[in-house]
Amino acid sequence: MEPQLSPQAPVAETRRRGRGAGLNMAGRFERLATEAFDDGWDGLEELPAFKTSVQEERARTIITRNASPDLSFDRSVNPYRGCEHGCIYCFARPSHAFMGMSPGLDFETRLFAKPNAAELLEREVSRPGYTVRPIAIGTNTDPYQPIERRYKIMREVLEVLDRCSHPVAIVTKSALVVRDADILSRMAERNLAKVALSITTLDRKLCRAMEPRASTPQKRLDAVKALSEAGIPTSVMIAPVIPALTDSELESILEGAHEHGAAEAGFILLRLPLEVSELFRDWLVRERPDKYRHVMSLIRSMRDGKDYDAKWGERMRGKGPYADQIARRFQLAAKRLGLNTRRHKLDCEQFISPQKGGVQLDLFGN
Repeated sequence: MEPQLSPQAPVAETRRRGRGAGLNMAGRFERLATEAFDDGWDGLEELPAFKTSVQEERARTIITRNASPDLSFDRSVNPYRGCEHGCIYCFARPSHAFMGMSPGLDFETRLFAKPNAAELLEREVSRPGYTVRPIAIGTNTDPYQPIERRYKIMREVLEVLDRCSHPVAIVTKSALVVRDADILSRMAERNLAKVALSITTLDRKLCRAMEPRASTPQKRLDAVKALSEAGIPTSVMIAPVIPALTDSELESILEGAHEHGAAEAGFILLRLPLEVSELFRDWLVRERPDKYRHVMSLIRSMRDGKDYDAKWGERMRGKGPYADQIARRFQLAAKRLGLNTRRHKLDCEQFISPQKGGVQLDLFGN
């Protein structure tokens, strides 16, 4: 099986150093596309490197709802659009096309911050008839990506949830989450918070190539330990499991999670929706050309011969003998280590509607 990539020209390494994607194709909704090419005058050498830019977005709503049977939550909050971590496999990349931008390098360099997220959240949970369920954060883009150090939007969101005793579940690839251990530990004492650190590989070199601006694997394990010691229920998500590339590490990641205090663990098989397929395949050709055929062959064997199948019940786990083998290995290792003996369920009965905002603000609209 030879790589079948688009004619989109790769971006020069000097311009994308420290980034995950090697392409910056136009979004699928755009009628026109532009492409830099060398006209013989060496003009490409003068193009600047991609730099991170942040645009503040005054969001009108902040709680996103879903009805997917594959997910354990029905609502989420995303403080940011795009993600500087630059994980090449990120299933959220196609969402940047809705902003008229590329799911490639634009996704990890042209970011949007929602500074009014906490204000909106307080307003939305104040509305009459609001029904409490855990809010998931980090299910799309990472709330603790590098720009959170400056904006602190996630911390403001947690302060709102803490004040009104609203349960929250966080997923992140960043050790920055430990910064908020003070709030999270207060909430955990009331059974209102839990955190999952996402770990794909323990190989530093592979991690740097695949997740260039996320915390190192050891930093993430150290965060698991710090949060666990602070009394915060902490788990590890092996997300994604990449066949023939990272799946051999499944047991060692679970062992590391257990040693650092995690009580629970889970896994998700690699997903390649829409533009992510081309971006990931381009990355494989650049970074692991010797693995290309094997990786893609196994992925397609678990996806009915396709790079991705969005079918409910299968998109997270795949199907077939290889998918079953991964699931069985996970189950045996988790059982051996004593992980997942009890699932931590957050308390939804303590919620107190905020006194600030709410109905009064709704009189003036959004």
